[in-house]
Amino acid sequence: MRDKLETVMFVEDDPDMFPLIELSLSQLGGLKAFGFMSGAEAIEAAAEINPQFILLDVMMPVMDGPTTLAKLREIRGFEGKPAAFLTAKVNPADVEYLRSLDVVKVFSKPFDPVSLPKEIRRLWAEFHQGGY
Repeated sequence: MRDKLETVMFVEDDPDMFPLIELSLSQLGGLKAFGFMSGAEAIEAAAEINPQFILLDVMMPVMDGPTTLAKLREIRGFEGKPAAFLTAKVNPADVEYLRSLDVVKVFSKPFDPVSLPKEIRRLWAEFHQGGY
């Protein structure tokens, strides 16, 4: 484990949201952000990138966020990486289901670009201090 959060991989298929997440994580948050427009692209690059934290959109065509996370968890070394979902779903049953998928947080859309990287850093630190 690295002592400080440096790399985040995110998957977002919305071309309007993608640059906002990238801006939030990299420019506002000072993180090295690796963004992908599909789960398949992220899975293909995941082992090489070896991110410390994973942020996934929930509703995507072809492969949704939960399926992407399940496939990432099959990659050696990804079994225990902290991950979070980013979603527009507000139904409490949907959110509860997403929380049950071994994630540290379910972020709501729209999100605050300034607070997102701060919250991810906090979650990462808590995760590595045994808070999850």
